[in-house]
Amino acid sequence: MIDIEKMTKLYPMGDTVVRALDGVDLHIDKGEFVSLTGASGSGKSTMMHLIGCLDRPTEGLYKLDDQRVDQMNDRRLARIRNRYIGFVFQTFNLINRTSALDNVGLPLVYAHQRVTRKKAMQALERVGLAGRAHHRPSELSGGERQRVAIARALVNNPPLLLADEPTGNLDTHTGEQIMALFHDLHAAGVTIVLVTHEMAIAAQAQRVVRMRDGKVIEDRQVDQIFREELLAGRMKAAGKSAEARTA
Repeated sequence: MIDIEKMTKLYPMGDTVVRALDGVDLHIDKGEFVSLTGASGSGKSTMMHLIGCLDRPTEGLYKLDDQRVDQMNDRRLARIRNRYIGFVFQTFNLINRTSALDNVGLPLVYAHQRVTRKKAMQALERVGLAGRAHHRPSELSGGERQRVAIARALVNNPPLLLADEPTGNLDTHTGEQIMALFHDLHAAGVTIVLVTHEMAIAAQAQRVVRMRDGKVIEDRQVDQIFREELLAGRMKAAGKSAEARTA
């Protein structure tokens, strides 16, 4: 589904140029669940924006579902985003003055579809929130708001779901519930690319792609041994943090 070759993204910063991505190759098959991880500034968010057709690479090739998208104009990119990609963000990005149902139906309005409320309700049912359809985001918990955001991402039945730190603003228990929902969606055939810096979240994917300084430094399938390594690294980092706070 995703085929990236030698992708580079440069950002001018005064007299210097920041190489946010540096000749990245990445291939993701339909139906995979992949996590992109790395420290702040590693390039994972830039990669997410490019995969999501929210930006264009400076150099390199990007094919989405066998379509060359890196050279498309803005109008065609908007169509690709609406048809192929669902987005879930850490901050939910919901419109506070409208109901959950209307928030979910927004992509259908952009797609000029007539039947919006029925499809939006079906998407809310899919994430277990049909009973909260007429509540505004301010009346919902953090986990419920994220479920609304996921329903909005799914309302057009896109084959690809991009999630940027989807559990970052949630407590541990609610985050586990959201990850369980992602696993259900993956089991139903949705391709998922999830950006996270949390190893406990990354370890739940089928495959982990680690980035550093705009490059892919590791790309591995997640087996039990690798999952334990990821979680052990997380516990080690947590221990160091605790030591620093008590020092």
